[in-house]
Amino acid sequence: MTAPTPDPTTPIQAAGCVLWRPAPSGEGIEIALVHRPKYDDWSHPKGKRKRGESAEACALREVLEETGRRCELGERLPTAHYTVDGRPKEVVYWSARALDGGFIPTKEIDALVWLPPRTARHRLTQPRDRTLLDAAVPTAHA
Repeated sequence: MTAPTPDPTTPIQAAGCVLWRPAPSGEGIEIALVHRPKYDDWSHPKGKRKRGESAEACALREVLEETGRRCELGERLPTAHYTVDGRPKEVVYWSARALDGGFIPTKEIDALVWLPPRTARHRLTQPRDRTLLDAAVPTAHA
């Protein structure tokens, strides 16, 4: 039995976070960016929601899977809307403080960097991810 073909007009539902931690220097914060070798891009941790999963649960799960860190959700950020292979996608985001854990590279995410907001803004591949960073850290766009 084959899986039903998804309706091309139904948005793909996903969630993620602009993940941050206090900078080791004690001044300011650092932003976590993940590298996806499949797309050769730098972005915020995010992923598709599982059936019956809330956006909040998805965001927490994806951050853990992609960065190895548990996190605490903070302020809700703007929802990103874009198209993937002709299908609409909606990604719900939060600002989130990193807690404990450690990164282990995988086939999906091969690198994680922690950068000051301004540096992270320049590393991000997609303009929509810069907009999210600016919403999470208003001084990042300076």
